[in-house]
Amino acid sequence: MTTTTEIAEKIAGEHGLTKAQSKAVVESVLAAISAASVSGNETSLPGFGKFKVKATPEREARNPATGATIKVAAARKVSFVPAKALKDALNK
Repeated sequence: MTTTTEIAEKIAGEHGLTKAQSKAVVESVLAAISAASVSGNETSLPGFGKFKVKATPEREARNPATGATIKVAAARKVSFVPAKALKDALNK
């Protein structure tokens, strides 16, 4: 698993930044993606993919322990759709 700290360290090494500076950049990018998602906007990173907000309708589900039917509230979720370049790199 790769963490934001590991990503920041790699960026720091490649671009001559301090670890603190590169971590701030990584956190800023993630915050921008989160803010766009909260407002319902799609974020596109060419060559990587898109973060899209999808609405899930209210539905009925079953409690596996009791078998009782429950209602699951409608919600929004973030989905990721990889770009063709990323898919191709994964499947080489």
